[in-house]
Amino acid sequence: MKQHLKINPFACKYFLLLVLLFPINWVIAQEDLKNLKFIKPEFNKLYFSKDSSSFTQLVQKLKQLEEGQRQTISITHIGGSHVQGGTWSNTFLSGFQNKFNTSGGGYFVFPYKLAKTNGQPYATSFTNGKWKKCRSIGKDYCQPLGLCAMNVSTNDSANYFGTRLTEVGVCRQANVIRVFHNFNNSFEFTLKNVSGFKRSDFSESGVTVFRLDAPNDSICFTLTRKDTIQKDFVLYGISLENDSKQGFYLAGLGANGASSSSFLRSNLLVPQLRHLGADIVVISLGVNDTQSKGFGKDDYIENYDSLITRIKQACPGVQIILTTTTDNYIKRKTSNKRTITAREAMFELMNKHNVAVWDLFSLMGGYKSMTKWNKAGLAARDKVHFTGKGYVLLGNLMFEAFMKSYYQQLSAKAPSK
Repeated sequence: MKQHLKINPFACKYFLLLVLLFPINWVIAQEDLKNLKFIKPEFNKLYFSKDSSSFTQLVQKLKQLEEGQRQTISITHIGGSHVQGGTWSNTFLSGFQNKFNTSGGGYFVFPYKLAKTNGQPYATSFTNGKWKKCRSIGKDYCQPLGLCAMNVSTNDSANYFGTRLTEVGVCRQANVIRVFHNFNNSFEFTLKNVSGFKRSDFSESGVTVFRLDAPNDSICFTLTRKDTIQKDFVLYGISLENDSKQGFYLAGLGANGASSSSFLRSNLLVPQLRHLGADIVVISLGVNDTQSKGFGKDDYIENYDSLITRIKQACPGVQIILTTTTDNYIKRKTSNKRTITAREAMFELMNKHNVAVWDLFSLMGGYKSMTKWNKAGLAARDKVHFTGKGYVLLGNLMFEAFMKSYYQQLSAKAPSK
């Protein structure tokens, strides 16, 4: 007797949504995966607890943007060197800009060049002065610290500093500039070579806002020391925003060597993050935790507990997405079993705090998969970091996972005919 295939109407409807509405880079990602059989695409989705109301609210915000009722969606990505390099985060952002056909939004820029370290490709910083860095990590530790768990400071009598958006960025001009600094009355700083702007100072939260008469891709400030009563001018970062157009904003908060406890040392994280008004916060910490012999699941969860609480305090209603720790090796030779425990911790946190999880560890192939990524040219020789191509793939896959949940939510809410 012939068996008849049963068709699920919901599955058909969802499949049609994917085919008709998903951006072209999703199709490209699928083509790429045909030759990367160690990647497990069945894990490329967002996992939610029973309470996914934050994601429902986020979908509504995206619909408002699509319908012209909202100007900006703000994304924050917190992590270590994976995030400081910037390619993963910027690819994720580009997916949104391409899908929704927007070019506004902007970037939070930490002046990595002033700190003499690598930076993100969508912006660069410059100065003619001498600066010293301060981090929440190792021997460079000091306070106060801001969004990036870092700062740079100077005591020069006169210099200039600034930042410029590059062609790699999807938002290339800004008309609103937010400077996060320490409001030292011994220093005076202002915009250089800008014809018209309005300045507003918010000393209680450590932010100066400049609204330009015309958008620009490069911003420069003059800094002059008036006296020596207070020693240093401290800079925590610069936000370059374009609110004249719809778009997506990215704050890539990356600090090389950062672990789950690093951003807890950022005593200015909450007031500064509140200024960015994040709608989505992705947390990609854990590699540096699991590299340590002293790694413990309970401490790891406790650090995430505190960080999640602070993020929700700064941005009520935010959708938090935890990424499971990427597979990695210790000193290139020893496979790191602690990543398995770190993955388990993310799902415990998902149910405890009603956040989402992107299971990158399982998606990339699980334990010992980093060797295969390295052989495919997607991971570096240290078997901890990825290549540029690898980070682009991570960004595309994370965007794909997000959009799957987005379209599922739309399909579930669509009225039946």
